[in-house]
Amino acid sequence: MHRRLGTTLAASTLSLGAVFATAAAAEAAPADKPQVLASWTQTSASSYSQWTAARSNQSAWSAYGFNWTTDYCSSSPDNPLGFPFSTSCARHDFGYRNYKAIGTFDANKSRIDSAFYEDLKRVCNNYSGATRTTCNSTAWTYYQAVRAFG
Repeated sequence: MHRRLGTTLAASTLSLGAVFATAAAAEAAPADKPQVLASWTQTSASSYSQWTAARSNQSAWSAYGFNWTTDYCSSSPDNPLGFPFSTSCARHDFGYRNYKAIGTFDANKSRIDSAFYEDLKRVCNNYSGATRTTCNSTAWTYYQAVRAFG
């Protein structure tokens, strides 16, 4: 009788542990994760601003399990010709890494790449004349590279 009670108690404890583990996993990835990810990877300036605010306060979003790692502009210069493209590259990495993690990268790649290009052009809008033209040309080159090789 004691052996059967011990076995039943051990099985119950394991089952209860599995319930808690499942609940913890559900808490680790809120149901609105895909919506939050989508809101931070749009082409608009407001989407970019929301993402940069979240990036500055990553701990507030820890339950979502987002991958914030970046290699910035990969093997290309992060600040080509002095143009500060590194944050745009970081957001691009964020989109790629997190959509790959949830298995919907192919359906979102084109928009992530377009958002990257819009981010780069916003950087270029801070310049004028020939400098802006050079920046926009560089942005176009970076965009074409991610479209082809990203």
